[in-house]
Amino acid sequence: MGCLGNVIWFLCGGLWQGLWWLAAGVLWCITIVGIPIGRQCFKFAALAFFPFGKEVRYGGGTFSLLANILWLLLSGIPLALAAAFNGVLLCCTIIGIPFGLQCFKIAKLALFPFGAQVVEVDTVPYYTQPY
Repeated sequence: MGCLGNVIWFLCGGLWQGLWWLAAGVLWCITIVGIPIGRQCFKFAALAFFPFGKEVRYGGGTFSLLANILWLLLSGIPLALAAAFNGVLLCCTIIGIPFGLQCFKIAKLALFPFGAQVVEVDTVPYYTQPY
């Protein structure tokens, strides 16, 4: 189901959101100081292209806090607003609700990307896995 969801997502909005993350990453990489922020943008572009089957876990320290403040002021707000607007449009129909929820996940990530980690979701319950 995740593969089918990712294909539909990519065609219905994921392409544009991923391209916005890539553009932000390229703009940040123009400066030497912004390269770590640009690399983070490229990682999250992959999530924006194919979000189903992935989960975001938040954590971080002092550097993450400072980078998030800088990011929020310069790039985070436009990316978050675009993802949230797309999510609201998708949630207007029952069929679009799962895709809208993915937009909201990306919008939250756009506000606070540093200290966040994207992990694959294990779809097989732990009690059915072989030991």
